[in-house]
Amino acid sequence: MLNKSGLIAGAAMLALCAGATGAMADDCSGHSHGTGTVLGAIAGGLIGSAASHGNAGAVVGGAIVGGFAGNAISRDIDCDDRGYASRAYRDSFDGEVGERYEWRGRERGYVVTTREYRWHGRLCRDFTQVVWHHGRERHRNGTACRRHGEWEFV
Repeated sequence: MLNKSGLIAGAAMLALCAGATGAMADDCSGHSHGTGTVLGAIAGGLIGSAASHGNAGAVVGGAIVGGFAGNAISRDIDCDDRGYASRAYRDSFDGEVGERYEWRGRERGYVVTTREYRWHGRLCRDFTQVVWHHGRERHRNGTACRRHGEWEFV
């Protein structure tokens, strides 16, 4: 029988493979969206495991959903706008919960931190982002946690 770590790792790999076409390098930086996919898959697997007390189906399902979500968040913002958006994220994560932090470049958007809590000893914040990308409004929810003084998407 697989232990929880094995299930989560397997589910993360499954999610990465399932999202492999979406994890290709982006147009401007040449960087892969694989990190967002993998971190989302791991977080989804952990949430699925915790919510279901280790049920393998929930772990795999959580990892797949988390992988796709992590990949989607990493692709909504054009490379030219990432600096503007990055400042808004940082200000939101360090600012007051519920405040709206806007950014504008070629596209525009905002981020709102919706909740703050501790998870495995780390300070975490849930957030909602809204991005107008190529004329379409896109809403995403996510979580960022502090690690070694820096915010990381999980």
